[in-house]
Amino acid sequence: MKRFHLIIIFSFVTLSLVAQKKIEKPSNSLEWWSDSKFGMFLHWGLYSQAAGDWNGHRYKGNEHFMIYEKLSIKEYSTLASDFNPTLFNAEQWVAMAKDAGMKYMVLTTKHHDGFAMYNSPSSDYNILTKTPFKRDPVKELAEACKKNGMKLGFYYSLGRDWEDPDVPTNWPTKGGRSNLADFPNEDIKDIAKYFERKVKPQIRELLTQYGPVAVLWFDTPELITKAQSEELLQMIKTLQPDCIVNNRIGNGLGDYYVSEQQISKDANPKPWEACITMSRGWAFNRHDNEWKSPELLVRQLVEIVSKGGNLLLNIGPKGDGTFPPEAVERLALVGKWMKTNSEAIYDTKPWTLTAEQVSSKTFAGAMVHDSDSDTTSKTILPDIYFTSKGKAVYVIARSWTEAVVNVKSMTKDKYKVKSVHLLGSKLKLNWKQSNDALQITMPKVKTNTIPVYVFKVILK
Repeated sequence: MKRFHLIIIFSFVTLSLVAQKKIEKPSNSLEWWSDSKFGMFLHWGLYSQAAGDWNGHRYKGNEHFMIYEKLSIKEYSTLASDFNPTLFNAEQWVAMAKDAGMKYMVLTTKHHDGFAMYNSPSSDYNILTKTPFKRDPVKELAEACKKNGMKLGFYYSLGRDWEDPDVPTNWPTKGGRSNLADFPNEDIKDIAKYFERKVKPQIRELLTQYGPVAVLWFDTPELITKAQSEELLQMIKTLQPDCIVNNRIGNGLGDYYVSEQQISKDANPKPWEACITMSRGWAFNRHDNEWKSPELLVRQLVEIVSKGGNLLLNIGPKGDGTFPPEAVERLALVGKWMKTNSEAIYDTKPWTLTAEQVSSKTFAGAMVHDSDSDTTSKTILPDIYFTSKGKAVYVIARSWTEAVVNVKSMTKDKYKVKSVHLLGSKLKLNWKQSNDALQITMPKVKTNTIPVYVFKVILK
């Protein structure tokens, strides 16, 4: 009997060590993600129905307006009675992402408002029970992604939930991002109850109802404890071992780092992703007219990839389930550029040098709390960035208007160039290498909608 007990104890310890190893070691599935480079972020919920206005005035806070307007759940949830996105078409969403050159999609399944955008048996505060739509968009999107070879991930607000009575927050001050209209006493809130009652059941639902989940994209861990982060990660890796997780699961865990609305200054050897909005805000807002140009979007993609990161580009679908026309237009133009130049994006790595001829005149938007916090550079000036793959170095001339591309870092004494050609062109290039630079004469090509040109340089 003692031997039997020892076997049980040994087995338990072994399983515990395996579990600990799973938590500490990044998923092998990170390889596909690192090679993909480009994904679509989708902020879609009840706030999309409000679209920028509440009670006849323009609200603040965009998708966070429930807190900014100090609304109760009863007031805010009236949006559900009108939320009927009958024009939602999962196949169209996936097709637009795929045509844009994106390899994965991440959808908000539950944002800070606590409303589940899927069939959640554990909470009746969801799209099937509270809206006239009576459909599960996550199920439809999962089926469309599987059919079309698109990876699917789920966003989940972890440490903020304005529908649950037991979610305290401490940013920027105590209770600063809590629903104080319904639950004003922060001191009696027990986050463990929320974690057991809502987080664990809903994460389990997302991992068991829709087939393979490529990414779980957590947000705002807030006061989630390390033990809770570890338990949650272990559950994810047990249910879906190939699912990767971002660092916002909290407490130093996760497979990769998220840089929100900003681009890393330098190349980073560790896995990282920049999530950036296509317009000013995350969710659809009829007053938001600050759309990034297709050229700026491609510039940002190139810069991020040259520094070893991924771009998760955000779109806020409208309350009717369609993409804003500005987003559709930009996706198509970025996709056209990607069809010609994706070789310099997918499955590449940073080169020994990230860039040259980069202007020091950059613009950074003002730091604003929450939704309006885009600090990426809006400067559009000629410069050169690099990516690499094997013996190939991709010289990416952004916003180029000059007759010659002088690549000063590729001097004859440092590198021996074997060949140079322009992606998407069969024209023979005139180039020469000296001790001063690699000089490439710009060929006479048809006017490019997005003037970002990629030269594939093969080194000896």
